[in-house]
Parts: sequence; C-alpha cells; structure tokens
Amino acid sequence: MTISRNAVFYLFLVCSVSFAGCGKKAEERKVDENKPMSEVKAEAEKMSTAELRDMALKYKEAVVAKAAEVDEAMGKFKAVVSGEDFGAEAKDYTARMEKMDKSLSALQERFEVYCDKLKEKGGDLSGLEVQ
Repeated sequence: MTISRNAVFYLFLVCSVSFAGCGKKAEERKVDENKPMSEVKAEAEKMSTAELRDMALKYKEAVVAKAAEVDEAMGKFKAVVSGEDFGAEAKDYTARMEKMDKSLSALQERFEVYCDKLKEKGGDLSGLEVQ
C-alpha cells in the first residue's frame, strides 16, 4: 500500500495545527491593568518562579513605558499651562494625566503582586527594580 504525497502533506498539516496550541499557556499571559486583583493574585499563586519572573518582567516593561508616557505628558502640560490661554486645554491635559496616572498605578500594583510572590517563593528578583 502506498501513501500519496497529498495524504502525507495533509497528515502533517493536521498534526501541525493540532500541536500549534500546545505549550502556549505562558505565552498567552499578557499585561492587563484591568484584570481584577483577585484574579491576578490567584494566577500568581499557581505560577512557578520562572512564570512569575516572566510576568514581573512584562509588567516592569509596561510600568516603565507608562511612566515615560506620563513624564512626556507632564512636560506638554507644563508648556500649555505656561501659555496665555490654557483654560480648556489644561482641563483636557488634566483629565488625560489622571487617566494615565490611574493606569500607571494599576500596572504597578499588579507588578508588585508578581514580585512579592516571586520573592516569597525564593525566585530571582534581579533586574526587576523600577527607577
């Protein structure tokens, strides 16, 4: 009995698709500032030190990026306020700054959950400092 090339190709294709989702659970975890803290803490409880470190690094990157965004917006805000007509524009910047600050706080809070759990489990905390 001979197997045609097409049959082998389709068998290979089906196997590839079947295994494509395997082992991606850790890769699917992303930074989410809106995820309820109870979920974040429950997930952290189940993670290995490697997974905790990976998530802490992802949150660190997000915190650093958001902090830079806040700093840039603050610079623009100061420039607007120093101008003559800053009423409506200043209010707009104030609202945006409050939203960014809330976002930064949420990211930092989640970052700390992963770092605290990593520390509790005796994992490597090097490189997780946020200036």
